[in-house]
Amino acid sequence: MSIQERIQQELEQARAVCDATGGESSECAAAWDAVEELQAEASHQRQEKPKNSLEQYCDANPDAAECRVYEE
Repeated sequence: MSIQERIQQELEQARAVCDATGGESSECAAAWDAVEELQAEASHQRQEKPKNSLEQYCDANPDAAECRVYEE
């Protein structure tokens, strides 16, 4: 299940819990907290930049000539 599917599922659950409890219960607040945490995780995952092929190569072969870093 993707994170977007989990967010949608938690949204539906939060709405159902809040409708059943009148929106003023601790269960309602906890359900919306779960939604917010999943949304934050999704945002964090989008911000992670995938490594390019050279970075992947250098991670696997740090001593390769192509991966040397020279400082002035």
